[in-house]
Amino acid sequence: MTSPHDPREVQEPIVVHDRRRIDPESGAIRDVTVEPTTGELPPEPDAPAASREDELLGDLQRVTAEYANYRKRVDRDRVVVVERATAGLLESLLTLLDNVELARRHGDLHGAFKGVGEGLEQLADRQGLERYGVKGDPFDPAVHHALVQASEDPEASVTVVAEVLQPGWRLRSGRVLRPAGVAVSEPAAVAQSLDVPGDAVFETDQQ
Repeated sequence: MTSPHDPREVQEPIVVHDRRRIDPESGAIRDVTVEPTTGELPPEPDAPAASREDELLGDLQRVTAEYANYRKRVDRDRVVVVERATAGLLESLLTLLDNVELARRHGDLHGAFKGVGEGLEQLADRQGLERYGVKGDPFDPAVHHALVQASEDPEASVTVVAEVLQPGWRLRSGRVLRPAGVAVSEPAAVAQSLDVPGDAVFETDQQ
């Protein structure tokens, strides 16, 4: 065992750091720099596995919702495009369908013409086309085109269709391809207040 004064014993020097901001001898303010510590900060713990799974699940749900919205927009646009194309085709057949109906009323729909005419009507029906316009219907400027002012109707409480001069055509979705050309009758009380003569022609250029 070495003695307390054994020269072989090495003692570490004692270092004193004066951190006082005011020099005790001169009274001046000193720039005290904090020496960095030599120890390393402990590493941050890894995020819990459950938190990471929740984040991935949220990303998946967001992507799924965005894709669902995209599919809805595509489907909606596809329906609009198909309906426009169908409406354009059916509009070109309206005159033929009118002629088929006129031939039926006059008893001329027979033979080969009958088969062609009925086949054309079945095709239009499968595409959602329907004929409308009936005497006595309330007049609706959204779906009716008033061509003639007929005599007043003493039994009517609103303006009604007195006669269908040209049938209207629309899709079952509600889209009107051609409004029905009609003669209209006003209620007797309204007609007297307006003093409109019966059988007054609204338009002369009937289609």
